[in-house]
Amino acid sequence: MAHFVVEGDQLALRMSASEHLEAMRGDVVVPLSSVRSVEVLDDAMSVIHGIRVGTGIPGRIAVGTFTSTSARIFAVVHHRDRGGVRVNLSGAEFDELVVSTSDPDAVASSMPVTPS
Repeated sequence: MAHFVVEGDQLALRMSASEHLEAMRGDVVVPLSSVRSVEVLDDAMSVIHGIRVGTGIPGRIAVGTFTSTSARIFAVVHHRDRGGVRVNLSGAEFDELVVSTSDPDAVASSMPVTPS
């Protein structure tokens, strides 16, 4: 399962081997200075939009890069009924990182910025 790790002055989104295949890319690493805010989501699937490069099954799986006119999102979301965390970024490869998790409050509170 994908998870966030603070490594020095960087935030890394580490993924399992199967998630690497689903996403068609390796782990995502961004500077901590790019992190603008962290949000707890009741429905992580609902915030994902755009043209996908990766794996998707509507309402079940959204893993990969999603590009629209408004944002470039990297998501690792499994199951529509799960909450998640959205990390809003500035000046990084992605505008948002969205990850599903069974305990979004704990993940958000462990992030290097205050959850919004």
